Amino acid sequence: MTEFWFNLLSQAGAAMSKALKVFGQFLKDENGAALIEYTVLLGILLIAVIATIGLVGTWVSKQWLALDKALSP
Repeated sequence: MTEFWFNLLSQAGAAMSKALKVFGQFLKDENGAALIEYTVLLGILLIAVIATIGLVGTWVSKQWLALDKALSP
């Protein structure tokens, strides 16, 4: 039973070491910085699109209500 846990911890340690190495390379790489910049830009654009859709939706709703009121007897 103890051997099982020892093997499991050894494998987890090796995986963590490899993950840290890849993460370190990602931080040193210029493309990683560009990726982060593009991700932030994408987030800002996404917020702008969602806000615009909300505003346009409100405006269209008001227009339909005004038309309904104008056509009602």
